Amino acid sequence: MKSITKMIAAGATLALASCGSGGDDLPVADEPIEAVEAPDGGDWSEMVTTTDAGGYVLGNPDAPVKLVEYGSYTCPACANFDQNGVEPLVENYVKSGRVSYEYRNYVRDPLDITAAILARCGTKESFFPMTHALFAQQRNWAAQGQQALAERGQQIQALPAAERSKAIAEASGLLAFATQRGLPSAKAEACLADEANAAKLVEIANVANQDYEIPGTPTFLLNGTRVDNASQWPALEPIVKAAVGEK
Repeated sequence: MKSITKMIAAGATLALASCGSGGDDLPVADEPIEAVEAPDGGDWSEMVTTTDAGGYVLGNPDAPVKLVEYGSYTCPACANFDQNGVEPLVENYVKSGRVSYEYRNYVRDPLDITAAILARCGTKESFFPMTHALFAQQRNWAAQGQQALAERGQQIQALPAAERSKAIAEASGLLAFATQRGLPSAKAEACLADEANAAKLVEIANVANQDYEIPGTPTFLLNGTRVDNASQWPALEPIVKAAVGEK
């Protein structure tokens, strides 16, 4: 994984890869897995936890079936899954407590890092709403950001490291985007200035590459096994359905 400096130097070219081949031994339940009630009469689809791997989990953290997405905010295929796959996944599988959905940022470029820093800057409960908003408006802020990096990439690269992410956030409109959706501007600027946040995102991607040989985004794991050729919901749902014992 490139450093953010090298990413900026490379300009605004965005890899648009989709998932390639993966592993075998995906889980298949012999019998249907029963629903698990949320504690205190709650709703699993409103419960968010974080993981040591740097992800955000929607639903039952102890669900017998754990779906992980490695996604990128600048990836059109990821936006498509967010818009067309997440809702049926949550409604039909996460709400029952049988499946948890974890999103792990797999950053690919300076805009992606900047968007991810802002998405992770708020509370854990604000992560998924911000993620959905970023994907819904991806074309707008990504186009603005690509143009800004093409015109000002060298100038931004010359800034002190602590100032680069803020400069990208301002140039792309991402800073305004996040603050308009409830992230306090002072907190947003502090998150952007903290170099540890960008370093953490690069580390998550590096570990993903080492452990799972991520071929592109989105890539899914099911109970720790990389899913083969299923980057969108029509291909992924039968695999999830088999894991919970549905036919």
